[in-house]
Amino acid sequence: MELRHLRYFVTVASELHFGRAATKLNISQPPLSMQIRDLEREVGVELLYRTKRSVSLTQAGSAFLDEAKDIISRVNRAKTSAQQAGRGESGNLTIGFISVADYNVLPHVLREFQKKYPSVSLGLREATTDTQLADLASGVIDIGFLLSPVNTEGIASFLIAKERLIAVLPANHPQAKTKNAISIKSLAASPFIMTPRQHAPGLYDSIIRFCEKFEVRPRIAQEAIQMQTIVSLVSAEMGVSLIPESIQNLQRTGVVYKAIKEVTPTIEIHLAWKESNQLPSLNRFLEVTRNSMKTYVKD
Repeated sequence: MELRHLRYFVTVASELHFGRAATKLNISQPPLSMQIRDLEREVGVELLYRTKRSVSLTQAGSAFLDEAKDIISRVNRAKTSAQQAGRGESGNLTIGFISVADYNVLPHVLREFQKKYPSVSLGLREATTDTQLADLASGVIDIGFLLSPVNTEGIASFLIAKERLIAVLPANHPQAKTKNAISIKSLAASPFIMTPRQHAPGLYDSIIRFCEKFEVRPRIAQEAIQMQTIVSLVSAEMGVSLIPESIQNLQRTGVVYKAIKEVTPTIEIHLAWKESNQLPSLNRFLEVTRNSMKTYVKD
């Protein structure tokens, strides 16, 4: 039994007329009648009553019709699903992201992508840059929002956002009440809270070089992986920190965000993926992100 037998039968059952059914199927009537006879022989029962003037369904034909329609419907759904997956319009994507991205570009890109491709299921995993690079290489995640530099072999990336650093101070810090931007030199005596270098070497090295350029040697009192944790530790009066400016969108009592007078380093967020990853939905995600990134890449 072939799918065409089911389609022929459903059309005849719908028209209850071999001539009209043949016209609708764009075949001649004798081959259509022969195909229906072949189907009945395979099923083992008569599916249609035939007279010179009329065609009607037998009880077996009525039961078979419901199942045949369901099979054709499921085949059509399977075909549509396969086509959508092949075009990247459905499927699954696992996305890694650093906490910084959660406060600037990530929500916008996710919103735009889900509007355009609602049938693609997205799984989100917050992770540091070093973890994401390892997860991309091993296939644990398909896409990563992470900090530069991206130097892992086989991993491609492009710039999606960049921003300057600002200071986050405890509310009782001497510089917290100043109205204007502060100098990095005014933080020389304060303990610093930093992200461990192994998790974000680009960010760590940029901060250290910036401070040393102005003869400030940070005394690192605490380390924390997540930006939210760094802000919490500042709120607990355990030190000060330099963070990407978008983190000031995180409202936390006991802290004050301050611009810095000196020109701070630029922190870059990249979208990264494994070059050998052939998921069509990955290509769709890259397209949406490229179309969105101009809003966030600022000098």
